[in-house]
Parts: sequence; C-alpha cells; structure tokens
Amino acid sequence: MGCIRINNMVAYGHNGVYPEERKLGQKLEIDVELNYPIEQKVQHDELDETISYADVYHSIQQFIEQHSYKLIESLANHLLHYLLTSYREAKGIKLRIRKYGVPMAGAYDNVEIEVGGKQDEE
Repeated sequence: MGCIRINNMVAYGHNGVYPEERKLGQKLEIDVELNYPIEQKVQHDELDETISYADVYHSIQQFIEQHSYKLIESLANHLLHYLLTSYREAKGIKLRIRKYGVPMAGAYDNVEIEVGGKQDEE
C-alpha cells in the first residue's frame, strides 16, 4: 500500500483550555499520512488518479482556522473524521498535531497528539 504524506505543516489555531490560548492562538504543526494504493491507481501520470496533497493541505488549513477546541485531542479527532469523510479514497489516515507554547512548567519542545482511522468497510 502506498502512502501520501505531508510533514511539518504549519497552521495557526485558537485551541486551548485557558482563555488566553483561545484568544491569542498558537502555532500548530501537523503531519498527515494517507494510505492509498498508488501502485495500482497511478498508471497514466494524471492527477485524477491520486489524492491531491495540495487539496489535503488546504482542507487541513481551513479546518484549523475555522474550528476551535479546548483540547488538541478534540481537534485531532474532529479533523481526522473530516479528512476520512472528505478523502474516502484513502484507505486509512494517520494524523499528528504538535502544539508549542503550552502553559505547562518544564523543559520540552512541544506536546503531540496522534490519531488514526480507516475507512468503513462497505
């Protein structure tokens, strides 16, 4: 099974438990992986044979800009569901979201949530 990935995508969201986080917003980094049978589907070098990563990027960007959650776990779950619904040709999707500037004491680079799902068998 082939795989289409976008790594370290940057988006700006207004997610967080604290009002300041939701008001000021913060940078998020996103990795998305879509399982897609590239080996079988891409035979003629045509865009309509694959999933456009430009479309996926735009979909993620818009979703994050238009939605706000207290928990990035909720953001990850809802975004995953949206992607699975929007890109039904993907056999499965894995999503990682990293948040920086978390109001938590300690030394660390970021916090990360990972979720994944597969298309319902029909």
